[in-house]
Amino acid sequence: MTSKKNNEAFVWIWLPDETQPVVAGKLEAENGFIHFNYGKSYLGRINDKNPAISIYEPELPLKSGILPLSDGLEMPNCIRDAAPDAWGRRVIINRKLGRKGTDTDTADLSELTYLLESGSDRIGALDFQLSPAEYIPRSANNARLEELLESAERVEQGVPLKPELDQALFHGSSIGGARPKALIEDHNTKYIAKFASSSDIYSVVKAEFIAMRLAALAGLDVVPVKLVEAAGKDILLIERFDRIKSENGWTRKAMISALTIFGLNDMTARYASYEDLAEIIRHRFSNPKDTLREMFSRLVFNILCGNTDDHARNHAAFWDGKELTLTPAYDICPQGRAGNEASQAMKISGDNNLSQLKYCLETAHHFLLSKKEALSICEHIKGVIQQYWDKVCEEAYLQDVDKKLLWKRQFLNPFSFEK
Repeated sequence: MTSKKNNEAFVWIWLPDETQPVVAGKLEAENGFIHFNYGKSYLGRINDKNPAISIYEPELPLKSGILPLSDGLEMPNCIRDAAPDAWGRRVIINRKLGRKGTDTDTADLSELTYLLESGSDRIGALDFQLSPAEYIPRSANNARLEELLESAERVEQGVPLKPELDQALFHGSSIGGARPKALIEDHNTKYIAKFASSSDIYSVVKAEFIAMRLAALAGLDVVPVKLVEAAGKDILLIERFDRIKSENGWTRKAMISALTIFGLNDMTARYASYEDLAEIIRHRFSNPKDTLREMFSRLVFNILCGNTDDHARNHAAFWDGKELTLTPAYDICPQGRAGNEASQAMKISGDNNLSQLKYCLETAHHFLLSKKEALSICEHIKGVIQQYWDKVCEEAYLQDVDKKLLWKRQFLNPFSFEK
C-alpha cells in the first residue's frame, strides 16, 4: 500500500464548506523527523472562491518551502492531531501484524505508516494519501454494532480479524483515545461509538454517559450522546461535531487540540495548565469572555464528576484560518480512584493540580471571573449533579452497585470540597 518505506505522504484538506478535499502539501520523514511544506498549487489559491487556509498558525503558516519544526517536536503538532492514538494504533498493528501485534510496541511502526494506514474519516479536516493527484478514501461500509463489538474484542485479545470485521473496525482506526471505539453513521448523523473494555471493573461506558448528560443539564456546551445496547453490551454513541451534512455531502471542520495550541508534545504535556489556556483564550479565541466562563465551568465539572483525564488532547478548538473557537466538550469520563485524593491532568493554579474547588477559586481571575461569580458556578454545578443524579442514573439503567461506587467517590467526592 505504501511506497518509499513510508518516507513521504501528501496532506489533503477540506476547506471550509467544501465536500471534497484538495492537496495541501507534503510530509517527508528523515532522521526521525517529519517536515511539511505546502504545495505551489495550494499556495496559489489566493484568488479562489475558497482560498487556502493554513493548517494551523503559528505552527504551519502559509509559506513556501520546508517549514521548521517547533522546539522539542519531531513532527508538526497539528498533523499529529490527525493521527491515531493508542486504540487506533492497536487496530493497525492487528491489521498489519496479526496476532504478533499483541507483543508489538506501537513505536515499531512509523508515524507516516499510522497516518497512511488509518481510516480517512478522521477527526478534523485532514487526510493523508500516497498521491498528490488522486484522492482515494480509506473507508468501509457502515457496519452493525454487533460486528464492531466483536472486532474490538478480538483486537483486545490480539486475535487477527476476519476480513469483513477488519474493514469494519479499520474505518475508525484514526480516532484518538485509548479505549475501544469505532465510527458509524445513522439517519444522516455520524457518531463515535465507544465500547466497554475487557479490563473495566465497573460500567465505564455508563459512567461517561451520566457525566455527559449531567454536564449538559448544568448548561455546559457538550456534544449530544446516547446509550444503546448491542449483543447485551452497552455502547456510548457520541455525535460528531466536526462533520456537517450538506446537499452535496459531508463538510469537515478543521480542529486542533489544546496540546497543539500550547506548543507541547506528549512528553511535555505535564506543563499544560488551565491558567495558560485562559490567557490564550483571551488573546486568540472568538468570543473570549463566554469561552473563558465555559472553560472554567468545564474545569469545575471535571473535578466534581471525577474526570481526572482532562489532559490537553481532551480539549480542542475549531480553526478557520484566522481564529480559534472552542469545540463542545466531548470526553468527560469519570476515572477510577483508589482513595479520596485525586489530581487533574492539567495544572489548575500555579503548579497545583489537586482536584479541589479551592484551587479553581484561586485561579478564577484568570478567567475574568470574580470570586463571587466563580463560587456561584461551583454551587450551580454541584446543585445540578445532586438534583439530577437519580434521574440520569435511571436513564442509564445503572445498577445499584455501580451507582454506589460512583456516588461520593467519582461524583462529588468530599476531597473536592476540602478547604
